Amino acid sequence: MPVDLSQYLVVGISSRALFDLSYEDEIFRTQGLAAYADHQLENEQYILKPGAAFPLVKALLSLNALSPGSRQTEVVIMSRNAAETSLRIFNSIDYYGLDITRAALTGGAALAPYLQAFRVDLFLSLYEDDVQAAIDAGVASALVYEKPTDPIETEIQQIRIAFDGDAVLFSDESERIYQEQGLEAFVAHEKENARQPLPEGPFAKLLRAISSLQNQGCSQGSPIRTALVTARSSPAHERVIRTLREWGVRLDETFFLGGMPKGEVLKAFRPHIYFDDQTVHCDHAAQFVPTGRVPYLTRSTVTHE
Repeated sequence: MPVDLSQYLVVGISSRALFDLSYEDEIFRTQGLAAYADHQLENEQYILKPGAAFPLVKALLSLNALSPGSRQTEVVIMSRNAAETSLRIFNSIDYYGLDITRAALTGGAALAPYLQAFRVDLFLSLYEDDVQAAIDAGVASALVYEKPTDPIETEIQQIRIAFDGDAVLFSDESERIYQEQGLEAFVAHEKENARQPLPEGPFAKLLRAISSLQNQGCSQGSPIRTALVTARSSPAHERVIRTLREWGVRLDETFFLGGMPKGEVLKAFRPHIYFDDQTVHCDHAAQFVPTGRVPYLTRSTVTHE
């Protein structure tokens, strides 16, 4: 019987987000594709070190061990590499015991057209053009930052994922008002529309999928813990609360920071990854925790300030 990937939480990940390929990427950028291919072929037997998203992938795959015979998650390697240069990636996957069996190796072609074919719910990459194309195709996607300078080593039992609100879980409608008209206009708009649910953002569908997994939690409690870490504060908090209630999803922890730096709160929460749209917040957060920046739709007028 054909496998129906729509029944799983599917994460598409680039090889460079899963493994540390910074040296190899430098060869590609400075010496070209042929030199990169030769290097990978000559070093197939050498195992790659874990990359920025490795802990998240390892944690998500561990969900499948909680219910033997019933998979919860699937991870697919999505790479522009050609098959002949990919054996080092698969050798490294085997070495670390990662339950990854599927891959899309496009030989330089765009990845976005294949995301729907693999039913990808979340796409992670270190290449901005691929992430932008994925967002424009309607798939929750993020540009993964390199490892934090002072990484938190967390072999914790729960998978922890943190989200920003506007332009991530919710649309960029309110963010546009803030950027174009200022804080007073933003607050007035949110108070006036407090009982109107916020439009969905690029990660709303993903949050629903995670919430569904949480509701299937084992007797010891849910294996996933989520948090909203937003610059909003009172009175702009009410619309967020009512929106999540309308969606019927749960967030385990919520932080309305009112402009405070997010890094210390994120460090305390210890997420496997944090998603935000603002470069300034991502640059700060990446000093403490694994971070992914969510791009705006190409047609959006919002900027990554």
